[in-house]
Amino acid sequence: MNYAPCSRYTAGRLWLLLLGMLLALAGAVFTWVLWTAWQRAEETRRWAPTSCRIVVSKVAMERPTPNSNPAYRADIRYDYVFNGVHHTGTRLKRVDSPSQHQDVVIQRLQPWPPGSESTCFVNPASPGMAVLKHDTRAALYSIWFPLLFVAGGMRMAWGALRSCGPKVAEPVK
Repeated sequence: MNYAPCSRYTAGRLWLLLLGMLLALAGAVFTWVLWTAWQRAEETRRWAPTSCRIVVSKVAMERPTPNSNPAYRADIRYDYVFNGVHHTGTRLKRVDSPSQHQDVVIQRLQPWPPGSESTCFVNPASPGMAVLKHDTRAALYSIWFPLLFVAGGMRMAWGALRSCGPKVAEPVK
């Protein structure tokens, strides 16, 4: 088997190698981000369920700057007792984000009216941290997509390293 001289194809092979490694790296970074998000969502599911009483449940409006549109967030407070110590929680989920739509926040707060009893999930390692609702597990369902970039990038890099170019036909005798 004869191969064409590698010197002609060196620049192209280096470009494919670099592009493949960059694609694999980007896919690995996004895979790590999704894996971390899933682990955080799973972590609250291992926290201790504890009964709590909702004290405040209302929509708060805020303007980050004077000229910005209003943003609405859930203002919630609940009392719970963990290991004999009284605590006050303020989080719906581990990561709460404001919304530009007031009705979205109203809907988020609907299951927890003031004065109602509920179950909160308390972090045993830090009992002052509690949530009323677990984060979504959707990150794990999406992790296959960046893994395609890892596999494709690695295959591209392997192909660039493996061959020097197309075969050169041997002369017929």
